[in-house]
Amino acid sequence: METEARTKGGTVRGSVTDGVFRFLGVPYAAPPFGADRLQPPRAHPPWEGVRDGTRPGAEPPQVAPPRTGGPDAGAAERWDDVGEAFEAVERGDPSPDCLNLNIWTPDLGAADLPVLVWIQGGMFELSSTSAYDGASFARDGVVCVVITWRPGAEGFLYLDDGIANVGLLDQVAALEWVRDNIAAFGGDPGNVTVFGESAGAMSIGTLLAMPRAAGLFRRAILQSGAGHHVTPACDALRISRDLATRLGVAPTRTAIAETGVPRLLAAQTQLKQDLLAHPDPDRWGRDVVASTMAWQPVVDGTVLPAPPVECLAAGSAHDVDVIIGTNTDDWRLWLVLSGAISRITEEILRGPVSTYGYQCLAAYGLTAGTALPAYRERYPQAGPGDLLAAVQTDWWMRIPALRLAEARSDATARTYMYEFAWPSPGLGAVHALEVPFVFDTARTDSPLFGPLLGPDPPQELARAMHSAWISFASTGDPGWPAYDQMSRATMRLDTTSTVVHDPRGWERAFWKGLR
Repeated sequence: METEARTKGGTVRGSVTDGVFRFLGVPYAAPPFGADRLQPPRAHPPWEGVRDGTRPGAEPPQVAPPRTGGPDAGAAERWDDVGEAFEAVERGDPSPDCLNLNIWTPDLGAADLPVLVWIQGGMFELSSTSAYDGASFARDGVVCVVITWRPGAEGFLYLDDGIANVGLLDQVAALEWVRDNIAAFGGDPGNVTVFGESAGAMSIGTLLAMPRAAGLFRRAILQSGAGHHVTPACDALRISRDLATRLGVAPTRTAIAETGVPRLLAAQTQLKQDLLAHPDPDRWGRDVVASTMAWQPVVDGTVLPAPPVECLAAGSAHDVDVIIGTNTDDWRLWLVLSGAISRITEEILRGPVSTYGYQCLAAYGLTAGTALPAYRERYPQAGPGDLLAAVQTDWWMRIPALRLAEARSDATARTYMYEFAWPSPGLGAVHALEVPFVFDTARTDSPLFGPLLGPDPPQELARAMHSAWISFASTGDPGWPAYDQMSRATMRLDTTSTVVHDPRGWERAFWKGLR
């Protein structure tokens, strides 16, 4: 069955299935092409008549997802399963209108329903909304919105020309659209919760520090991502000039835009390959070499005034309730799926920075002579590959999450901590595994996430996590004690979930002064 809703830009046609109203591909900003290429988003012009919103909208230009496994046949097969699942997700037809959002609501005639806005991950290089179905949230009385935004060079090109972080400004524009239009879909514009995973959570950590985002959301949930992954302006400028050199054009926004999408994506891919093959901190920047993410939020002094953790410690977003957490084995995902976990040796761990495809302890600011004995004592059964996975999980996810929570010690709003601990067979509690549990879509046929889940994912855990996220969006309380620096209460989410106190005290102490 079809239905219609009236936005400030015009009328949009949606569909109704099992009592859930769905509107897809609704534009929140003008197409970022032509004169608007690589520019901050601007308002979408109104349209006449009724716009179709029954099919997924177009997605912004982006590089292809990884598809290559290692020589370990089983790992390579599972890695390719993930790549195939990503590519099999239904996407909209190519269109300039790639800055759009999807909406699920239980009742167009309702008023003041809580609103959840999802910001997906993808290493700041990928941005696909079609894998995320918000129907389960609408089924349970919440308006769910999933947004697109420009990743890669399209969103994070920095040329010291007064423009920066247009990918983050896309997210702000989407939240402004929600503020101005969500009441037409039954939502309360004063009760918006942003939630996201990986680069989506890192985006939220940055939004918490951005003056432009102030007041656009009341609560935030950061899943395996925090506020550490930003690039200093000097490093971002070198990377963007390197891109212009590869394109054979002047390092200006206009010249780079005129090269077109295919050339820009090809040059971006070449740059990433060069970064992996020649990880020189003096060339790329120390944190860029460690993360291998050339395109991420830039500390430009205006859009992002300072590193997010510093802004939060100074009082930014002090009135925003926050849930933040990580997965027990977060970064093990990539080492297992690529087959690299069995090929890591102690010699590699002790290397100067990294070799192609392998990060060494030095890349994370660690001295092997100190870090290896400490991590071996902490994880006595782990081989070199699993030790590296533990270090990477701490550097990427766990320590940034703890530091963000600590930075909010004087906030007037509450902070909650969790750790997702349910292990997928053969993988562990790895990166992104919690997402289908949050969406209550933890099924083996789940788009994108099915290959990660194994044969029998626990539905009781999905119901519990999904309900906790809804409770937090509705009331600010997920159902466990708030985090403070005395008890450090953390909800460990598993088939039997329980509150534990300071479960990562060793990691927190080890990385003090390092991260």
